[in-house]
Amino acid sequence: MAVAPRAQPTDFFSADEWAAISARSSWRGLWCVAHCWAVIGAAMLVGARWPATIPLAIVMIGTRQLGLFVLMHDGAHALLHRDRRVNDWVANWLCSCTLKAYRPYHLQHHRFVQQSEDPDLVLSAPFPITRASFARKVLRDLSGQTFAKQRFGHVRDRLRTRSAGESATVLLFQELAKDRRFLIGNVLGFALFAAAGVGWVWLTMWLLPMMTWLPLVARVRNIAEHALVRENEADPLRQARTTHANTIERALVAPYWVNYHGEHHLFTSVPCWNLARAHRLLARRRVTERMETECGYVALLGRACAA
Repeated sequence: MAVAPRAQPTDFFSADEWAAISARSSWRGLWCVAHCWAVIGAAMLVGARWPATIPLAIVMIGTRQLGLFVLMHDGAHALLHRDRRVNDWVANWLCSCTLKAYRPYHLQHHRFVQQSEDPDLVLSAPFPITRASFARKVLRDLSGQTFAKQRFGHVRDRLRTRSAGESATVLLFQELAKDRRFLIGNVLGFALFAAAGVGWVWLTMWLLPMMTWLPLVARVRNIAEHALVRENEADPLRQARTTHANTIERALVAPYWVNYHGEHHLFTSVPCWNLARAHRLLARRRVTERMETECGYVALLGRACAA
């Protein structure tokens, strides 16, 4: 297996600069998580008070649901908090319950990024695609089909492959048990909102964003990070992409500095809130001119969907 070539921080930063941008914080990660939930809560309150704003709330909440995953991703690198136990608890219980399974998979992605053994290579390999193909993917995302496949596709597949002597009911419950934390959490969430007389808020402004906008922005994120990047790329500066995001893109597509993916792959021990600072330091030394970058998400999608 060919491990992806690595960049050395000492080649780009002074000792003081590296110490500053790679330092873990006992409060910044917690603040980001609190901010994410606060935005979700505020969007729900506004949507409940003024129902005409619900479409915007769906977009805002779906993006912050991606934000929770982004912060869990930082937790997978042990960057959310100085104390590893606090880091893992916050990432797993306040961001995403997938931390335990995600961490080894994701670290494998970093070890072999854009190499033939990269487990995420399948996400970027098909590009460029046609606009018609991308439109079909968007339709599947916004209609909930992508969510259903990703969340419960294993149930359908297991039932399809069951042998003649296997009980469909038993298999159904066995497969659903794999998603028990997701199911239990959402049942309890709906029950609490319903007890307060606003069960519809949970359905329209938690589950609906998760089923529609979240799959779409997650897809855009995946495209932006590695699509059109050459397979088996030897230059660490070009194994992942940084996409320059304006204020609207950061609010609706790229929360918590996720657009600085090139910097993240170069320096995995830099917390997300310091990635922009790392980018500025690299730009000052004109290193960014050699990196894989894009001027915005619209431009990037235009290139990725132009086959």
